[in-house]
Amino acid sequence: MSSSVIPASDQRAVASLHPPARLPVLAIVVPCYNEQEVLPETTRRLCQLLSELVEGGQIDGSSRVWLIDDGSRDRTWQVIDLAAAQPDSRVCGIKLSRNRGHQIALLAGLLTAQGEVLISVDADLQDDLNVIPQMLDEFSRGHDIVYGVRKSRDTDTFFKRLSAEGYYRLLQRLGVEVVFNHADYRLMSRRAVEALREFPESNLFLRGLIPQLGFPTTTVAYDRAERHAGESKYPLGKMLALAWQGITSFSALPLRAITALGVTVSMLSLAMGLWALGIRLFSDHAVPGWASIVIPLFLISGVQLLSLGIIGEYLAKIFIETKRRPLFFIERLVSGGAPGERE
Repeated sequence: MSSSVIPASDQRAVASLHPPARLPVLAIVVPCYNEQEVLPETTRRLCQLLSELVEGGQIDGSSRVWLIDDGSRDRTWQVIDLAAAQPDSRVCGIKLSRNRGHQIALLAGLLTAQGEVLISVDADLQDDLNVIPQMLDEFSRGHDIVYGVRKSRDTDTFFKRLSAEGYYRLLQRLGVEVVFNHADYRLMSRRAVEALREFPESNLFLRGLIPQLGFPTTTVAYDRAERHAGESKYPLGKMLALAWQGITSFSALPLRAITALGVTVSMLSLAMGLWALGIRLFSDHAVPGWASIVIPLFLISGVQLLSLGIIGEYLAKIFIETKRRPLFFIERLVSGGAPGERE
C-alpha cells in the first residue's frame, strides 16, 4: 500500500484557494449618562469578556469596548478617559457635545464604532454578558441581528411588569413591529448598521426601527439582573416619554382613532338629544335647556381638545423632522490600544 505526500508548494496553493476565515472585530457599544459609580466595574467586566472571547477564538484581538458619554454631569468622562489611557487598553471613548438622550447616544456609538459585529448593552450591568458568546454563535450562523430577550420580569415591581408588558402588547395591536420583552440589548452586523445609517430620523425609537431592516434575525433569552450601582436613568417620566415616542413614530392609528371617536361622540350626542327631547315631551321633570345643551357641550369640547392634542403631537414631529438638524456632535474621541494608537 503506497502513500503520497503533497509537496509544500501544492499545499500552499490549496490553502490560498481556501483561506482561513478571518475572525470578526467586535465592538461593544455602551451609552453612559452619569454612570461614574458603576462604570469602573462595567469596564472591567467587558474588557475581561473581550479577553476571554479573543482567547477562545471567537473574535479578533482588535475588538474594543466603546463607551459613549451622553453629556454627563458627573465624572463619567474622566472615568472613560482614564480607562482608555491605560496600557494595552481595550476601551474607546466618545464624548458627545451635549446630552442628547439614550437613543441618540446609542445611535452615535453604533455609527462611530469600528467592527464587523456590534453589540449594544446598558452600562448598569443588568444585561447578562454571559449570553454574548451565544450571540456571536448566532452571528456565525448567518444572523445579522440577534435580540436579547428577557426570560421573565421577576426583578421588576408589579407596576413596572404590568405596564411594560401591556405596552409591548399595545404596540403590537397598533401595528408596530417590536420584539416582545426586548429593550436595547442586541447584536448587529456591519451591514445592518450601515442600513440603519440610511434612516435620517430625528424622533428615534430603535426598538421599532431596527426590525424594519429586514435582515435575518433571531433571539437569545437571558435573565436581567439588578442594577450594580447608581440610580436608574429611566424614571417614570422618561419611560412614558419613550413609550409615547414609540407609538407616534410608528403608528398612525391614534389619528385614525380620532375619526372613530368623532363618529361615536356624534352618535352619543344624537342619542342624548333624543333622550332630552323625550324627557321634554313626556315628563315634567326636565330643566329647560340643561340636558340638551350642557352635557353635549362638555362631551364634544373634551373630545376636541383630545383630538387637537394628538394632531399637535404628530405636527410637532413633522416640524422637527423637516429641519434635518444633526442628531449629535462628537466633542472628543479617545482610542485605547497599543502605544501610538491613542487619539
